[in-house]
Amino acid sequence: MVPAAVLFILTVGSVCGPAATEKTLVYVTVLFRHGDRSPVKAYPTDPHQESDWPQGFGQLSQEGMRQHFDLGQFLRSRYNGFLNASYDRHEISVRSTDYDRTLMSAEANLAGLYPPSGPQVFKPSLRWQPIPVHTVPQSEERLLSFPLGDCPRYKQLMNETEHTQEFINVTTKYQDIIELVRNKTGLNKTNVESVWSVYDTLFCESIHNKSAPDWVTPDVMEKLKVLKDFGFQVIFGFYKQQEKSRLQGGILLGEIVKNLSKMAAPDPKQRLKLMMLSAHDTTVAALQASLNVFNGKQPPYASCQIFELYRDDNGSASVSMFYRNDSTAAPYPLQLPGCSLHCPLEDFVRITKLSISDDRDKECQLPSEGRDKEVIISLAVSGCLLFFLIVLLLGIICWRKEPTSSRGYHHVINHEVGEES
Repeated sequence: MVPAAVLFILTVGSVCGPAATEKTLVYVTVLFRHGDRSPVKAYPTDPHQESDWPQGFGQLSQEGMRQHFDLGQFLRSRYNGFLNASYDRHEISVRSTDYDRTLMSAEANLAGLYPPSGPQVFKPSLRWQPIPVHTVPQSEERLLSFPLGDCPRYKQLMNETEHTQEFINVTTKYQDIIELVRNKTGLNKTNVESVWSVYDTLFCESIHNKSAPDWVTPDVMEKLKVLKDFGFQVIFGFYKQQEKSRLQGGILLGEIVKNLSKMAAPDPKQRLKLMMLSAHDTTVAALQASLNVFNGKQPPYASCQIFELYRDDNGSASVSMFYRNDSTAAPYPLQLPGCSLHCPLEDFVRITKLSISDDRDKECQLPSEGRDKEVIISLAVSGCLLFFLIVLLLGIICWRKEPTSSRGYHHVINHEVGEES
C-alpha cells in the first residue's frame, strides 16, 4: 500500500507537471544612454549660447548625475546577491565613449552601484570610491558610437532611404515645420537631421527652464518631436533595416553575442559578471534595431538595455532581454522576434547572426567599387603576364641572332702574368 504522503506528492506532481528547471544568472550586459545634459550646440538665432550653460555644450547636468546614481542603485537592488556588495574589480568591466557626459554618467552610476563600506571606505565623510572606466579616443571608437561614417554602402542606403515613398510622405506632411525652422533659426539648410538637432536644443532649454522664442509653441514642439523620432527610424529603421544593422549596430551586437557565448561555458577561472557600457541614444537605438526590437522612439536619458544570461541545471543557457526607459517603472521584457522571452542561447545566436557581418569592410564597399577593384586586379595581372611574354620573346629572338661561333665551347688563350699584349 502506498503511503498517503507519497500518494499526495505523486498526485500533485501529476497535476502540476515536472518541476521547472532551475535557472542561474551567470552574466549581465547593460548598455545605457548618458543622463540629462546641456545642448550639444545652439542654432544661429538661439538666444541661449554656450556661455549660458555652466559647463558649456554637451555636458552632464546635476540632474543627469542623479539619474545615473539612481540607475546604479536600481542595478544594485536588481543584482544584489549576484554581485558582491563591495566592489570587486574581477566582477565588472566598464567601457564608455570618450565624451565627458558618458564618462561622468558611468562614474555616477558606479557610485550608486558600489557605495563603499568597511575597508573600502578611504574617507569616512565620503560615500564614494573611484572605480575604473575605460575608453578609447573618439577617432578610434568602433563599438559604441553610431552611425559610423566610414561606410560608403551605408551612405548609399541612407540616400536610397530619402527617396522612399515613406520618407517623402513624412517630409511632405511636415514641410511647413521644416520651413518654419529654416526661417526662424538662421540655418541655411534644413532637413530631418537639422530639425532633430533644433528639437534637441529646444528640449534641453525647456527642461532647464530657459525661455523659448515666441515661434516655439507646444504644437511646434510636438511636430518637431515626431520628426526627431522619425530621424532615428531613417538612420536605423524602416528601409533595409537588416542591412543597415549589419553595417552599424550589428558591430556591437556581434561583440555582445560573442561575450554571451563565451560566458555560457562553465569556467571556474571566469569571474566577470557584469559588462557595463556607457554611450548614447543612437547607440541604444542602433543595437535595438539590430535585434529588431526598436520601438521607433528616441531612447530617453539614462535608458538602459539589459541582457541577462542564465544557465540551467542541465547545462543549457538562455538569454533574457529587458529595457528600462522609465525610472518610475520596472524594466519591461523584450522578446527577440522568432524566439521566446527566455531565448535559448543557440537560437539567440542563430537569429542575431543575420544582423552581424562577418566582413564589414567588404560589405561597406559599393557594388561598383567591388567590380572596379576586380577589373583593376585583372588588368594588372594581364599586364604582368603580357610583359613577361614580351621579354621572353625578345630573349629568344636575341639568342637566335647571336653568331654561331659565339655559342658552345671554344678555346681560351692563356697569357702569362706580365706578358705584353
